Amino acid sequence: MSRSSTLSGADWNYLFLSWLIAAISTMGSIFFSHTMQFPPCVLCWYQRIFLFPLVVVFATGLLSHDQAVVRYGLPLTLAGWLVALYHNLLYVGIIPESIQPCTQGVSCTENYIELFGFLSIPLLSLLSFTSILLLLTILKRRFSR
Repeated sequence: MSRSSTLSGADWNYLFLSWLIAAISTMGSIFFSHTMQFPPCVLCWYQRIFLFPLVVVFATGLLSHDQAVVRYGLPLTLAGWLVALYHNLLYVGIIPESIQPCTQGVSCTENYIELFGFLSIPLLSLLSFTSILLLLTILKRRFSR
């Protein structure tokens, strides 16, 4: 592996933070559904589809010190962020109920928790994806120098 494609110490730290956020978010998602017994809605499942692989992708990049991890992580993160944004717009009522994907089963606007009076599960997901997206964007810019 050439030196230009390996992670430096600071880059490794950014990637580790991305992995940590993805891992904590994954564990939180599993905790909410299995321990707290909150059934996930359709949009929650889509977000999980994009989030769960990030734990493995980032861990692989950390172990191999490979910059290519950003190329694989960014599309998953961006797709998860878009679904999380849509979910939040739906949750707060900006998107009308007539175009909700959750017509059967669990409602996508179900209010299970609100930590500190404003942190809902959809907002926690959006914050996680936003944080990871920012960290990966920083890494991508650092690599292009």
